[in-house]
Amino acid sequence: MITPQVAVAMDWGGTWIRTAVINRQGDILWQAREPNPQNGTKEQYLAHAEQLLATAIEHAGGPVAGIGAAVAGPVEPTTGTFYQPPNLKVLDGVSFNALWEDKFSLPVWVGNDANLAAMGEFYFGAGKQSAEQGQPVKSLFYVTVSTGVGGGAVDNGRLFLGANGLTAEIGHTIVNPSGDALNCECGSRGCLETAASGTSIARIAKIRLAASEFPDSVLAGLEPDNVDSEAVFDAAQRHDPLAVSILDGVVSALAIGLTNVVHLFNPDMIVLGGGVTVGLVKLDLLTAIKNQILGRAMSELHKEFQLTSAALGDSVGLVGAAALVWQQLDKAQE
Repeated sequence: MITPQVAVAMDWGGTWIRTAVINRQGDILWQAREPNPQNGTKEQYLAHAEQLLATAIEHAGGPVAGIGAAVAGPVEPTTGTFYQPPNLKVLDGVSFNALWEDKFSLPVWVGNDANLAAMGEFYFGAGKQSAEQGQPVKSLFYVTVSTGVGGGAVDNGRLFLGANGLTAEIGHTIVNPSGDALNCECGSRGCLETAASGTSIARIAKIRLAASEFPDSVLAGLEPDNVDSEAVFDAAQRHDPLAVSILDGVVSALAIGLTNVVHLFNPDMIVLGGGVTVGLVKLDLLTAIKNQILGRAMSELHKEFQLTSAALGDSVGLVGAAALVWQQLDKAQE
C-alpha cells in the first residue's frame, strides 16, 4: 500500500478561495485561486468549494492523505462547524467535516484560517526560519490583517484553541470604546477589525472624504468604487496627508491590539500576514507598531518578542491547513 505523501489544502477567505496540493515538507506542488460567488447562496458557495477541492484531488496525481481547510471565521474544531462567520454569513452552522468526508471519502480537518496560519508559520515559515538561525520559537501569535482581522496562537507546537476552539479572535477585541467608533460585522463596535482591516481602511477613507477632510487629497479625485485599501497605501507612499492620517490610525489600533496580545499570551514571536500587512511592510510601518507596543509593555520580559511579517506570504493559510492534516495523522498514529 502506498503511503500518501500529499495533502489537499483549502484557504477560504471572505473574498477568495484557494486550493493546493502540498507535501509533508510544506512545499506547494500545485495551487489555484478563484473569487467567491458574488452574494451567493449557501448552496452556491458549497458547490463552488467542492468543485475546487475535486480539481485539487485530481491534480494530486495519486493517493491523498486528507483534506485540510482554513476558513474565515470561528470554527468548532471537532466537527468543523462554522459559527457566525462575519464575512461568510450564509455558511453559518455548516459542518464541513461530515459533509466533505462523505463526499470525497477522505479524512477532513477544518480550522479557523488565522489559527492554521499560525501553525503554518510556526512549522514552515517565520518560526522555522528563526529556529534555523538558532532562536527557536516557543510561543507564536499570528494576526491576519486582510478583508477581516483574525488571530491564532501556537504554544510549543500545539494550537491554543480554548474551550470551543474560538480563542485568539483579536479582530474582535475593542480598540476604540468611544461613542463614534464604527460598527463591526460581529455586532459590536470599536473592534480592531473596524480600524485596521482592508475593508475598514476603505470605509474610513470614504467617510473622511465625505466629510471633506483634506479636499486636496489624491483620494478625492478617485471614483468612490476605486477608493480601497490599496489606493490608500498608494496615496500614502506619495505622502498624501489623508492617507497618511488613516494609516496612522491603523498603526495605533494594531499597536493597542498587539499590546493586549503581548500581555495575554506572552509570545516570543508575533507574525503579521494578509494584504494590509503587505502595505504596512512596504511603508516600513512594522517598526512604528513595535515601538508603540514596547512603550506600553508592562515589563522587560514582555518586550522580548520578534515582530515580523509572514514568511509564507499569502500561502500561509494553505500551508497551515496542510500542517493540520499532517499533525492530525501523526497524532492518530501515536
